[in-house]
Amino acid sequence: MNRIILIALLLCICAMQVHSADTDLAATPLPSTAKLALDEDWATGKIDPQKWYVPRKKWGNGNHGVVPENVNITQEPVFGKDKNVLICTAHGDQYDGPVTGMWGKKQRVGGVIVSKDFFASGRFEVVMKIGSDTPHAGGPQDPTQPQGTVPAIWTYGYRFVKVAREHKDQFVESEPLYNPHMPAYNGPFNEYWSELDFPEFGKKGQFKKPMFNTFLQNRHDMREFDLPQVIDGKYHTYTTQWRTQLSPMKGITDAQVTQHLGYWWIKDKAVPFYKYLGNPLKRLGKDDYALYEGKIATHWVDGKKVAENTKWVPAMTAQLTMGIWLPDWAGPAPWKTSRVSFASIKVWQFGDEGDVKGIITQDIANNFEKDGREIKQ
Repeated sequence: MNRIILIALLLCICAMQVHSADTDLAATPLPSTAKLALDEDWATGKIDPQKWYVPRKKWGNGNHGVVPENVNITQEPVFGKDKNVLICTAHGDQYDGPVTGMWGKKQRVGGVIVSKDFFASGRFEVVMKIGSDTPHAGGPQDPTQPQGTVPAIWTYGYRFVKVAREHKDQFVESEPLYNPHMPAYNGPFNEYWSELDFPEFGKKGQFKKPMFNTFLQNRHDMREFDLPQVIDGKYHTYTTQWRTQLSPMKGITDAQVTQHLGYWWIKDKAVPFYKYLGNPLKRLGKDDYALYEGKIATHWVDGKKVAENTKWVPAMTAQLTMGIWLPDWAGPAPWKTSRVSFASIKVWQFGDEGDVKGIITQDIANNFEKDGREIKQ
């Protein structure tokens, strides 16, 4: 009987060790290739324009954009120690102050900050606080849940090229992007879209089940995971690891591809799009190619694994974006002001062989002036 009990205990210990390795960030060391590419704690009290920019931008429905006036640095306790933090403020449905967004509207205006650098495979560590643990005048009834907002951390890169109609059924050598022919944009056009959301809170006004999403060209996968432990108005550490890979692309010949910007691109429409999803190839030899592609995005909060994405993970570089905005799908925001706070950010780059660099390179462009006038693109 004692021997049986001993064996059972050993099996339990082994199971606990496997569980720990599967869930704890401490059991996932940085790869030997990892290089610290961004280390920010706002110690200077200023936003470094060599590292960051703050757009004046509107996207989506039911809001009036994000503005630089809603992004600033202040000091407050973080894990028991006073330090500088970045604040992104949100103006709700009852806001009546001086700051305005698109078309001069005061309500439903947020703020975001974007890295100047473009990142690919790596580890992203962000110390963030949603709302507050204490009420304030004009704030949400529950300060830990600023309903009507979407506080988020995400990587984003986008490239859009309008295609001349005479080339709509042709492969354009100078712009070897895929063409989904979406008539809603009065196409044809070519585009690339690289995005990971890790996480995105506030869908339909609820915060305890945020989204961890992937965007790869015209494929989108949106997943929700339970995360009630972070809705307490306190700082938590959000860590995401993004990996890419090269995968064999059998049956592709030299006649089916073209070279552009250091990569090889499929130009033969006989090759099914789902097999490569617009990603480029690496030439290994005559009639021998491998596909650059995303592999997995794994997510931890306070060192514990909470989610992962394995579907439609991008491979192309994107900028790190953080902040708060107020789209219609977040629901009503029956208050004046709330915020999301960022204490520190670290990004390590891994240099995985599936990374695609130099294709998406443009910053997010402003689309309205300080006085609210729309900028025609």
